[in-house]
Amino acid sequence: MTNSLPESPIVRSLAPADVDPIRRILEATGSFNEEERRVAVELVEQALRDPEGDYHVVVLAAGGDVIGYTCFGRAPFTEAVFDVYWIAIDPVWHGTGAARTLMAATEARIRERGGRLILVETASRESYSRTRRFYEAIGYRETARLRDYYRTGDDKIVYEKRWE
Repeated sequence: MTNSLPESPIVRSLAPADVDPIRRILEATGSFNEEERRVAVELVEQALRDPEGDYHVVVLAAGGDVIGYTCFGRAPFTEAVFDVYWIAIDPVWHGTGAARTLMAATEARIRERGGRLILVETASRESYSRTRRFYEAIGYRETARLRDYYRTGDDKIVYEKRWE
């Protein structure tokens, strides 16, 4: 695949039929372990059950197929801080700008909800190096690192993006 979008993906809200394609994307990335995939799907299902609840999902689709998604929500006990809990893009679409399109749409929805600060967490292990480069490329900066958080040698890294 080239480094441009082969067709124009659309950003849309979550639909019940999206759960299985999202599950397949989470598996296809090879980045998430079984527990992480299970939790990610649980949050998607929670967003479907309670659209006005704590978890919100943005879907990116092309040609009628789900090619990626994000899950985000307001951080409890904060005025306007939001966490992006998950982002996953079908590996076929890596390097096409799809993730940038999806994150821009997610950030716009967060701003519409009054967000002033977005936090994303990721791991320091090698399989997440592409993810870390992505966040840095779209303007997020590392704001915290918790050593050996996930397991010995695998730190938790927190990135932030602010609007003042």
